[in-house]
Amino acid sequence: MLNKYVRGQIYIFPNTTFYPLPTTHIQKPVYMDDKQLVRQFLKSRSEKAFSTLYRAKTPRLYQIALRLCAQDQHKAEELIQEMWMTAIRNLEGFQWRSELKTWLTGILINLHRDKRKKEEREMNARQTISEEMIEYTGSSFFTTYDLEKAISLLAPGFRQIIILHAIEGYKHKEIAALLDINEGTSKSQLFHAKKALRLLLNEELEQKTKS
Repeated sequence: MLNKYVRGQIYIFPNTTFYPLPTTHIQKPVYMDDKQLVRQFLKSRSEKAFSTLYRAKTPRLYQIALRLCAQDQHKAEELIQEMWMTAIRNLEGFQWRSELKTWLTGILINLHRDKRKKEEREMNARQTISEEMIEYTGSSFFTTYDLEKAISLLAPGFRQIIILHAIEGYKHKEIAALLDINEGTSKSQLFHAKKALRLLLNEELEQKTKS
């Protein structure tokens, strides 16, 4: 029996395999319609009830996830896991204005869209940082790996501000609220973080030149 943990209203089964098992390994359960499946899970919040609901709905959703992720199985499995976590968190408020599979598919698509937007935002942010560092150092002789390495070597506070502002796209007002500091401090930290990043990249450039 798997351990069951409760975080707020979310029930998490830490040892549950969240991606679909091969069809040959799935035993056909006693037939229940969607409302019965959901009612059973909401009533017991048990691993068995979740497994029944999961096995009934995941195979088709997994195929959709695979197509959304360009047949990348790892990304599809992660997407399915996130979809179920979101669904479980909101299942009690589901109003049945659409079919359950339609609702779950909507969650899946929205999560994938958010992931894609985040990846594009991070890519653009890193490109912006790279361009700034090229301007600061006067050289383009460093790679994305050099940049990532330099960011990882920053002091925790500097690394945090670079990630929040330059990569995640937070405004200074938002950062100030998140970190419980004023906007001026946020701007000052970003200035010094970029300066430190520039020094690290210059050191890397010097090492490359010597080698």
